[in-house]
Amino acid sequence: MKKTLLDRFSSYIAYATTSDENSETYPSTPGQLVFGDFLVEELKKIGLSNVKKDKYGYVTATLPANCKKVLPTVGFISHFDTAPDMPGIAAPRIIENYNGKDIMLDKASKTALTLADFPELADYKGQTMLVTDGKTLLGADDKAGIAEIVSAMEYLIAHPEIKHGKVRVGFTPDEEIGKGVAYFNVKGFGCDFAYTMDGGAIGELEYENFNAASACIKVQGRNIHPGYGKNKMVNAQLIAMEFNALLPEFQRPQYTENYEGFYLLTHSEGTVENAELNYIIRDHDRAKFEEKKAFMHKIAEFLTEKYGPRITCEIKDQYYNMREKVEPVFHIVTLAEDAMKEVGVTPKVQPIRGGTDGANLSFKGLPCPNIFAGGHNFHGKYEYVPLESMVKATEVVVKIIELIAR
Repeated sequence: MKKTLLDRFSSYIAYATTSDENSETYPSTPGQLVFGDFLVEELKKIGLSNVKKDKYGYVTATLPANCKKVLPTVGFISHFDTAPDMPGIAAPRIIENYNGKDIMLDKASKTALTLADFPELADYKGQTMLVTDGKTLLGADDKAGIAEIVSAMEYLIAHPEIKHGKVRVGFTPDEEIGKGVAYFNVKGFGCDFAYTMDGGAIGELEYENFNAASACIKVQGRNIHPGYGKNKMVNAQLIAMEFNALLPEFQRPQYTENYEGFYLLTHSEGTVENAELNYIIRDHDRAKFEEKKAFMHKIAEFLTEKYGPRITCEIKDQYYNMREKVEPVFHIVTLAEDAMKEVGVTPKVQPIRGGTDGANLSFKGLPCPNIFAGGHNFHGKYEYVPLESMVKATEVVVKIIELIAR
């Protein structure tokens, strides 16, 4: 299984599938469609049926039931785009029998995975580590998840003695830019429930995620020659800075954890004449989420009273906490916990400090908790995945399917 997963994952990350939030097409980049075609052929090759890629780039397939029992249909879903934060890597660096010490990724830039910064590295001593070249991200988010799902399907096909019901798999584009299931046909997918294989470290199991919104603050200034600007100039940049300073300092990501929400300034630009701030707003608690949005509007109103009608505050909801959709069918979380325990993995049930396709799918009528894919430090050059974690994730997929039949 280790060799199968390594070969499969290595072939996947050779495809450039970075999504583009500024694109007006769907999927946002042509490389995702190319990779989708590759997946279609691979799924056919391993023996899945009803393999399709639709016009939006979604790839779906079926593992038919091999027993006569009437069983729930379960789905497994991963996304094939990689984050636009930086380019992906063409091939992983493979460190066998990891010695538990710092890993130099790029000598020229002195980029390294250090125990001081990433103490969890020590947990993987003796394992096979897949890391970057120190200049790109790895792509374990979420091609590790795809490799695990495909390998699990291949294993079940090769072992017909493991009885199971109908299983559906689905692979999606553009998750990293918040559009992963914008056109996903939940009814056509035909599952009673599903799991995204898009979590982090081994054992992670998540059925709660942030409520999320984006905010765009625009400021209209007045540019006057600075030599004659007294009582006339209005510097849009300074008003924007004042807006940001009025947000609670300790509700920033660097000060928050667990269920604590935050405001994050993601982009800013401006001149004396015009300035713009872009934020994301996150909180697990729906009431606190609404309070955060309302507080940004109150700041805009306060600055409007101070400077006149120069500030606009536009806030758009992005997704909501899937907990309210999963709790009524909580047995699907328990099922995943039981599967982990049976393959020797300790479940770590925790909230997602982020989003997932599963959140939007849950609100579309497909309850969809999130299971670990094994990776760490997503979206950057410090990303890595232990190969043994990918093996265990694959075993969890197989065991969930087995337990449903049992």
